[in-house]
Amino acid sequence: MEEYIYPLINLLNEMTPYLLFGFLIAGILHEFVPRKIYADKLSGNNFRSVFWAAMFGIPLPLCSCGVIPTAASIRREGASKGATVSFLIATPQTGVDSILATASLLGVPFAIIRPLVALITALAGGLAVNKWCPDEQNNNAARGEEANEKKSFWQKCLGTLRYGFIDMLQDIGQWIVIGLVVAAIITIAVPEGFFARFNGYPILNMLIILALSIPMYLCATGSIPIAAALMLKGLSPGAALVLLMAGPATNMAAILVINKVLGRKPLVIYLATIIIGAMAFGLTIDYLLPTQWFTGAIATHNAGCCHVESTPWWQTVSSVVFLILLAVAFILKFTRKGEHSCHDEHCSCNKELKFSIEGMMCNHCKANVEKNLKLLEGVSEVRVELAEGAAYIKGEHIDSGKVIETVQSLGYKCRHI
Repeated sequence: MEEYIYPLINLLNEMTPYLLFGFLIAGILHEFVPRKIYADKLSGNNFRSVFWAAMFGIPLPLCSCGVIPTAASIRREGASKGATVSFLIATPQTGVDSILATASLLGVPFAIIRPLVALITALAGGLAVNKWCPDEQNNNAARGEEANEKKSFWQKCLGTLRYGFIDMLQDIGQWIVIGLVVAAIITIAVPEGFFARFNGYPILNMLIILALSIPMYLCATGSIPIAAALMLKGLSPGAALVLLMAGPATNMAAILVINKVLGRKPLVIYLATIIIGAMAFGLTIDYLLPTQWFTGAIATHNAGCCHVESTPWWQTVSSVVFLILLAVAFILKFTRKGEHSCHDEHCSCNKELKFSIEGMMCNHCKANVEKNLKLLEGVSEVRVELAEGAAYIKGEHIDSGKVIETVQSLGYKCRHI
């Protein structure tokens, strides 16, 4: 049993200090950067909108499910199709947390090349969409100012902690844990040099990785330990980069929603950009750059993978704090369901309209649905229950058809119940 536990503990200790810092940065970005700034810079079928979409997306630690409703929302608020695709490509591949975690586990060269590749592929995909699928006119103007109340500095600080260490952990915490567990299993179960037998066929090697990573869900941070474990089993650095790009940027849920929100042609360009970009940069790493740049950190990590007793105390403390925060986040997530109930016929709660919403996967989905529904005429209060898959709306003369149309425009199924 120890041979399974030690790799898992070691990976956890290596990553958690960077993860905790990344989640803090995520909360700061969420609370202190006005959402209207995003929409103002992302309209128009031009390079400027595509560039800013990529630059906004690269530091944001959104997973591939969280980025979909966010992208649908900025599209609704004025972003062009090209800017939306650029945001969709750049955002899930990287993030402040994943860049720091990449440096800790895969080394600085990988940490530098990941955001660089995300930027280049995002620009290529966005510009291609603007060229072949341009908006006929700028009819996606923002529907109004963001419906957020004014917050004091200290309220924003509390919001930063809540978003970073509760909401974000609820969204991607499980995928980080899954990635760590899978990596530990790979470390033990896959024979030494297993992937080395395919190194003579680099394109085949990368196609296999693509076939496995495109349909399944991997978050940008959760994919790091998997890539590290596979490299220890002989996977080339270029093929590992393919996993780090294609895994977080695509999954079947994202593919279906993009097809609904943007259309088939932008979806094809989106997938083609990721596939071609991943293979092109993977081959560049394997053939044009020194392999030692990308394997040195892995070798160092492997040399100490079974010596948990030498782990610095601050890494151990970070791991304990991370696990406690993760447990608290999931306890809160699954105890919120059913918080609001009232059966008094004279209670004002009976003025609520209830809508079933299918397809919400994370707190970003919830936040985007709430924000857009608050903009509808007559709506005074919106409460979205993520675990229940429902929205409760208060107000006067609410048009149910408009509610359903708004939710469906974000890529979800909706019906009045």
